[in-house]
Amino acid sequence: SVLSAGDQAPDFKFINQDEESVELGDFSGKYVISGGTPRLDTWLNKEGLGFRDRIQEFNEKNCQILGVSFDKPGSNKNFKEKNGFPFDLLSDLDKQVSISFGVTPSDSGSASRMSVLIGPDGKVIKVYNTVKPAEHPDQVLRDLSNL
Repeated sequence: SVLSAGDQAPDFKFINQDEESVELGDFSGKYVISGGTPRLDTWLNKEGLGFRDRIQEFNEKNCQILGVSFDKPGSNKNFKEKNGFPFDLLSDLDKQVSISFGVTPSDSGSASRMSVLIGPDGKVIKVYNTVKPAEHPDQVLRDLSNL
């Protein structure tokens, strides 16, 4: 089932583009915006670039950006370097985290384009079930400003 505001975010454990383990607990005390897509090349649009170009504003709001896909770490590393992304790109190869977040049905190989904003306490603040790529970074910044 899809997460709702107020839910405890499921703890996740991913491998980033450098093949290092990344867990939700690594960001305790920070806001986390985690955006998912089946393949990162579909994230190379105004959404991914918007997060990159506004990284200073997210840093000022104590918010960590994480991109999540079903791509392998090596592909994520190349994608991160090519596009100058200053945040981790995480691999959900077995799709278990996407299933636990409700992004992907257990019987599906695809994921919805959605994001989850998690608070410093690990609770879900907002689920963005419908993401308009060009507007999403600004939308998240507005929501962070209203907290």
